[in-house]
Amino acid sequence: MTFRLDHAWVWDFWFADDGDTFHLFYLHAPKSLGDPELRHRNARIGHATSADLVDWRDHGPVLAPGRPGAFDGTATWTGSVVRGPDGVWRMFYTGARFLDTGGNIETVGVAVSTDLHTWTKRPGPLVEADSRWYEKLGDSSWPEEAWRDPWVFPDPAGDGWHMLLTARANHGPVDDRGVIGHATSPDLQEWTVRAPLSDPGAGFAHLEVPQVATVDGETVLLLSCDTPRLSAARRTAGGTGGVWSVPAATALGPYAVEDARLVVGESLYSGRLIEDRSGRTVLLAFDNSHDGEGFAGALSDPVRVSWSPDRRGLVPRALLSEGSPE
Repeated sequence: MTFRLDHAWVWDFWFADDGDTFHLFYLHAPKSLGDPELRHRNARIGHATSADLVDWRDHGPVLAPGRPGAFDGTATWTGSVVRGPDGVWRMFYTGARFLDTGGNIETVGVAVSTDLHTWTKRPGPLVEADSRWYEKLGDSSWPEEAWRDPWVFPDPAGDGWHMLLTARANHGPVDDRGVIGHATSPDLQEWTVRAPLSDPGAGFAHLEVPQVATVDGETVLLLSCDTPRLSAARRTAGGTGGVWSVPAATALGPYAVEDARLVVGESLYSGRLIEDRSGRTVLLAFDNSHDGEGFAGALSDPVRVSWSPDRRGLVPRALLSEGSPE
């Protein structure tokens, strides 16, 4: 059954898998706000668990904003969870701070846990956009300093850790600066910002909730961008937004985002890939549709995905033609 809350909208999310149970961490905000656009400034992180990615038990909020003026003083946004060599779980999350003068500054913080249920924040911010490569608030007419959605994973060669981020380059047309930000760490504690792993000019104002994964033995970058945040050129060419995939030679790119292909349209958003207990790769996303009652704000059930016949993008299995490889 779809994961939803009667009292709150649910949108971006991420997973941790302890081997027995899937742990879902999700953004939510109360429907009593009235206007779903207000959810972004009122986001909290919640927690739910499941044995099969279908039936969920909700455990309520686990992380809230910090004190006024802190890097996460307005809202806690999207992140990822990893378990370090010390056995401690770490949640890297986005801290959003909206300024009285206008605009929003995004940086990354971290909270730690031994059981995935109780979380303790560490002092932050942990890492922020570096002006050598990335746009800062005020560099253009873009209303935010984009440095969010940290996706953390171990180096494939065993040399520390990598973080992918939603970021914007410090040059190029304002509507075409979206890049995959990059930072590295030897120990999950000290982080160094690196040059982006993709180039601006790919047709996106931003590349949200990046995730690198392996599907059928091949590496893929998953990201999301809706139609209004596509570049004017991409929209003019008939482009529409949603969840996108980019084949990659390695987990560290470089990512040819200009070749991104839609996996699903923008009625679903903020897609995440995960292996179910049978070893199949499935996609979950939040329901971004608007019906007579407004923004849906719930999570989808798992959808099995695989590579398209030409191996240039992911597609839902239901859309593969008969005779395609299982």
